[in-house]
Formats: sequence, structure tokens, C-alpha cells
Amino acid sequence: MRFIIYFVICFFTSVKTFGQPAQPELLIIPKPVELHRGSGHFNLPKQVVIFLPDLPELALTRSFLKDRLSVPTGFHVVLGGQESASIKLLIDPVFNPKLGSEGYHLSVSHSQVIIKANQPAGLFYGVQTLLQLLPKEIESKVSVKHVNWQIPVVEIIDYPKLAWRGLMFDVARHFFTTAEVKQYIVSMSRYKYNVLHLHLTDDEGWRIEIRGFPKLTEVGAWNVRRVGDFGDFIPPKAEEPRDYGGFYTQEDIRELVKFAKDHFIDILPEIDVPGHSLAAIASYPELSCTPEAVRYKVRSGEKIMDWSRGAPPIALLDNTLCPANELVYSFMDTVISQIADLFPFEYIHLGGDEAPINYWQKNEQIKALMQRESIKDIKKVQGYFTKRVEQIVESKGKKMMAWDEVLEGGVSPSTAVMSWRGMKYGIEAAQNGHQVVMSPTTFAYLDYMQADEISEPRVYASLRLSKSYEF
Repeated sequence: MRFIIYFVICFFTSVKTFGQPAQPELLIIPKPVELHRGSGHFNLPKQVVIFLPDLPELALTRSFLKDRLSVPTGFHVVLGGQESASIKLLIDPVFNPKLGSEGYHLSVSHSQVIIKANQPAGLFYGVQTLLQLLPKEIESKVSVKHVNWQIPVVEIIDYPKLAWRGLMFDVARHFFTTAEVKQYIVSMSRYKYNVLHLHLTDDEGWRIEIRGFPKLTEVGAWNVRRVGDFGDFIPPKAEEPRDYGGFYTQEDIRELVKFAKDHFIDILPEIDVPGHSLAAIASYPELSCTPEAVRYKVRSGEKIMDWSRGAPPIALLDNTLCPANELVYSFMDTVISQIADLFPFEYIHLGGDEAPINYWQKNEQIKALMQRESIKDIKKVQGYFTKRVEQIVESKGKKMMAWDEVLEGGVSPSTAVMSWRGMKYGIEAAQNGHQVVMSPTTFAYLDYMQADEISEPRVYASLRLSKSYEF
């Protein structure tokens, strides 16, 4: 009996396979909330007429779609009225609560394509999905012959599960030009990310012009170029030129903010303090507690921390701003004022990670601060600093964000926490009333090795794509 049942199942499976060829799966990233495949295709006409509302927020969507459809196909793509258009982008006159501000409804029939959304962002994201439905040659920068420019008949409803969909771009360790940052923004927008976290300062470089502190970019933006395995760079010699790096002028930043906004992306600026501040200290040694800081240079990749005992690390030189120095808070007020003016996003990220304490432990200024403020634990000194800069941020009409270490010294519930040391700190922060962004190394650190050492440069940790998808 088992044999007969097995035979019948195989028979009907075979009939389905040979009688109705399976349609290829539609691989859209990120996967839409709802996708219903129909039969047949919409054939892109050789004269494509596009209609979309005449809104300033849709200027880039208009030119982007026109360019992307015309260049690889060689077809004539024009803007026209709603009646004659074969591709229609429509703002729904009745707000659809299911779609929210970033969702869309994409409908492809045999005769037309319609994208509906509540807001311009939804139409932009619908266009990104539409392009993924076309043949892969749509990515070409030149005209491609002998392609069937077809879009499968489909109904898609999509909206984001998460309001914050971010990627960090570290422009401090290595400088990237404005053109390269724009390329990053364009790539982000294709996959519907909406927050670009710009890591603007670190031990290896200060990347943003701050008026009143010219040495931050004259000195702090430059180091000695080093190539090799991570962690094994040879310390630079005194005579080697410090000409590797760069920075963004305030005009550059305004240009990037507008470019990102046109792609429905907000930019979160990060000024990493009080640790990771060697570039600032090399520029202005008076920001340090440590007298020998006058000899410090911007890091070129040489070892400056001993991690053998875990976190916090043992500093081989003092890369921290001095919490006991009032000049530091005057400096931070100037920096935060200008950052707040340049970046319209509601949050400013002020780092707070991996600040060593061994130089603070032997510093008389820090000891006096602890006595004056009744601070019993040296680890709470950073908490004092964090609360001071938090007040500065709030005085500029912004909210502060920081890495999860700031929880140890205490911050107000208005400060958002970015949890990078796994998930537990983010969970604890959320339970204590903080807004939280999850960015755990376990899943999200895409700059780790993705394969084995034999096939790519060695880094201290690895992360497989499959592991990221588990997140």
C-alpha cells in the first residue's frame, strides 16, 4: 500500500511540473509584506509615459525613474498626464493607515503599472521595488540590446516593520569623499534604509570643519597611510608625511544632508567622546588631562590600547577628553552647536564607548573632581561627563544618542541607546524607558571577515551573511 501511495504522489507531482512550468520566484530585497503573483507580463512600451504628482519631494524620484528606464532600454521616456501614462505614481487622497508614511501599493497589470502611497517616501520606495522586478540589465549604464523589457503581473503591498533602518559609515578611520558618501546613500536607498549614521571622529581622524577650532582639520584630519593586516601596522616615523585623510567643509555637509534627504534618508552625526578622541587631542592637547598629550599624534593604525584584560581597555596613551577640565565643555558646546545647525535630524550621537580609565585613576584633576562631586567609583567619572554633554545637546533642541556603555554611568531617559555589545544592554535600556537602536556585533558588524582568512584580509572576528539574516 505504501508503494501505491508513493507512486500516485509522484504521478501528480510530475503532471504539475510538466503541465504548468513553475514561475521563477520574485526575489525582492527587502521582502515585501504581501506579494501576489499573477499570470503574464506588462511589456514596457518603447514610448514610456510616466505620471506623478508635481511635488518638490518627488523631484528626485521623477528624474531617477526617467533615467533608470531610458538608459538601459534605449526607449523614449517622457512625463505626461494621468490618462495617457502607462506608469502612474499616485498619492492616495485618503490616508491608508496600513501603509503609514513609508508604505506603498504596487500593482502591475498587462496594461499599466500603478504605485500608490500616502507620502512621497512610499512612492520612492515603490519605484525601488519596481526596478527589482525588471530584468537585471536594468542596472546597465548603457543601452542593452535583445532584452525583453517585461514586468511580471503582480500585486505588492509593503511597509516597514521598523521605523529606524540604519547603516553606519565609518569615515573617521578612513576618509571617504563626498562623492563616495553619495554613492553609499544611493545604495542604501535601493534597499529602503532611512538613517545614515556618519561616524565623523575617532583616534584616526576628525572629519568635519568646526569654525573656531581650525586645527581639528588642519592637524586632526591627517595621518600616515598604512597598509597591512588589521592590528599589525608599524608605528609611523617622525619624518613620514601626514597626508592621508581629509575632511568635510560645512558646505560639504549641507550638500550631503540635502542629497540624503532627497533619497528619504536622515543623517545621524556622531562625535565620539570622551574616548576615541586622539585626533581632537593631537589638535588641541589642552583638552586632555595628561601633560604628555602635547607629543601625541593622530593614530595611523598603531596599537594604542591593550585589550588583553577585556573592557575597558588599558590605554597605552590617553585618548580621552578630560572630564575635569571646563575647557572641554566649552569645546563641546561649540562643536555641538555647529553640529546641531548642520544636521536637522533630531538626534546627535556622542559615542561614549571604550573609554579607558587608567590615566584618570592617577590624575589629580580627576581625583579633585571626584571629591567635589562625591563620585565614589572611577567608572562613574564618565557618567559625570555624559550628563554634562547631554545637557548641552538638549540646550540646542536635540536629543542625545550614545553607545550602550553610557548606561553604566547613568543618563536620562531622553537619551537613546545604541546597543552594540550584544542584545542585553538594549533590552535593559528599553525596560528603563530609553529609545533603543539594536546594532549588536553578533549580527550587524558587516566589516568583519565574511569568509576565512585564506580568502580575505584577516580581521579579529568574522560574521557570515547567514548569521546576519538570523537577526
